Amino acid sequence: MSKPMEGRIALVTGASRGIGRASAIALAAAGAHVILVARTVGGLEETDDEIRKNGGSATLVPVNLRDFDAIDRLGASIHERWGRLDAFLGNAGVLGQLTPLAHMEPKTFTEVMDVNVIANWRLIRSLDPLLRASDAGRVLFVTSGAARKHTAYWGAYALSKSALEILALTYAVECEPTSIKVNLINPGPMRTLMRRKAMPGEDPESLVKPEEMAFKVVEMLSPSYALNETIINFRK
Repeated sequence: MSKPMEGRIALVTGASRGIGRASAIALAAAGAHVILVARTVGGLEETDDEIRKNGGSATLVPVNLRDFDAIDRLGASIHERWGRLDAFLGNAGVLGQLTPLAHMEPKTFTEVMDVNVIANWRLIRSLDPLLRASDAGRVLFVTSGAARKHTAYWGAYALSKSALEILALTYAVECEPTSIKVNLINPGPMRTLMRRKAMPGEDPESLVKPEEMAFKVVEMLSPSYALNETIINFRK
């Protein structure tokens, strides 16, 4: 079996469930040692159990991405242990509250921006030297079709994903002189907890499972992937 990530070090945020969990398991199966980042220890342990059951390896990092100092420490710890980072999947995100903008609680709006935008900027800031130390650093952020729509009640989430796209694409341009490639992937409707929260009346059986997209994540984080500054729509 081909292992395109053999010997690579990959970091996945939101690795305790959904797209992050499925992608982390797939990256490990492809040969990567995966740094699993999420808030819940139990969820991380379940992902780790699945990885080890399949013969892979992982390092668990329970951290709240709103703890920005912890993000800085994460980069320092990776440097101390491995000296580089080959792949980074920025997957963690929160939906917030689907409500008119004028009715949204400031703390909810702030949380959405902190997790979906600012944490990813802090991760770029912390991980950039490590990605530059790789022979083929690969970065992939998970976006949403909401970023390019103006749908009532989705304001905070849509704004955060739009900002994330600008953040990622700007970083991609800045990385052009290096061996780093930076892209985004839009999963489309997918069977996740966030989707169920947003669309409670939807039949989950009609949706694609995160595991079905994991192969694309592995492909886009592999050293052979040459595209840069692109947004891939998994479900067209």
